[in-house]
Amino acid sequence: MANISFFKQIMNLIPVGIIQKAVMQHKSDRYTKGLSTTVHLMSMIFCQLSKSNSLREIEYGMHSSLGDWNHLGIDRIIPKRTNLSYNNQHITHVVFRDIYLELLNHYQLDGQLSRKKFKQIKRKIYILDSTMITLCLKLFDWAKYQVTKGAIKLHTMLDYDGCMPSYLFMRPAQQSDLSFARNLVLQPHTVIMFDRGYQDFELFYQWHLQDIIFVTRLKSGILHERVRELPLTESDKDKILVDEVIQLMGKDTSVKYPKELRRVVIYDEVNNDTVEILTNNFSWTANTISELYRERWNIEKFFRYLKQNLKIKSFLGRSENAVFIQIWTALIAFLLLTLLKNRSKYKWHLSNLIHFLRLNLFNKFDLYAWLDRPIRPLLTREDYEPALFP
Repeated sequence: MANISFFKQIMNLIPVGIIQKAVMQHKSDRYTKGLSTTVHLMSMIFCQLSKSNSLREIEYGMHSSLGDWNHLGIDRIIPKRTNLSYNNQHITHVVFRDIYLELLNHYQLDGQLSRKKFKQIKRKIYILDSTMITLCLKLFDWAKYQVTKGAIKLHTMLDYDGCMPSYLFMRPAQQSDLSFARNLVLQPHTVIMFDRGYQDFELFYQWHLQDIIFVTRLKSGILHERVRELPLTESDKDKILVDEVIQLMGKDTSVKYPKELRRVVIYDEVNNDTVEILTNNFSWTANTISELYRERWNIEKFFRYLKQNLKIKSFLGRSENAVFIQIWTALIAFLLLTLLKNRSKYKWHLSNLIHFLRLNLFNKFDLYAWLDRPIRPLLTREDYEPALFP
């Protein structure tokens, strides 16, 4: 690998068949002018890893990475900014979405994206939340949010196996979180965790009937009464304040959710506050319920890492399609970086890994040897041949 740059070694993580399948399914190469979907994908991933600020920077940067790209069927093709602009307008972002989802499924089946906790739970675990990306309304008039402000909202369902999105819905930010959740189709026999912004007892009851376990935070002011108190184990007593079965008593809520629910109250040491957790599961321990809800923080970390380290807050194209292409390629880049982090023996923080790779993107060295030992000790005088110091 010494004669191949880090960038090309990272691109090797994408099986050629995944790209070809998406291209053939959507016939995306029919709408290009001199720049294939494959080269477009590589250019946009280069944009994410290098954090290029314009199409011109992508063009100039790709010049310096010319070489043997036969693993993707590319032979010294230089993307021009005019071609990139045209493709961003005319190649549907769905192609890049499908590439991302196929890539995610490929590495989950391969065992490289797996959960680190709750392996005893055989159900799929998902975390639901959204984040907002502000845009200039004068440039992105399709993303109207307020009178003088534009924004899009990323409604995201994070798969706990690898903590990568398995579902992403991007729309102008006027749509509320709850309206999105009501249209979300979940697989039966799964677990979903979310914050109280999605609270809708009619929706909860629909999930309950589909054998979907939900773990969320109970809003204050919801009328309920205790049916019975559940016993706490010795390990739970230090962390759990209350574990009880409740019945909703509100005029509307009792009709929308007529079954019993479980309320677990924990003490939050960080904020010196109590947290009331609501779930329809009665078999897990209170500590398991508490730890599951704490894992909801993974989606907040995901949003923070994505916004701080990849390019999704400023965009290289103004159309809705161009914005979505940039977001999907950011997710592909994030997935590739996560794979590198998981494979490395060195204890990388993801932000450090991204910055170190950005500085060494065109180094020709074995990527995995570098990942395992990125910082090497400085040579001293005694390390050199004595003949160099007569």
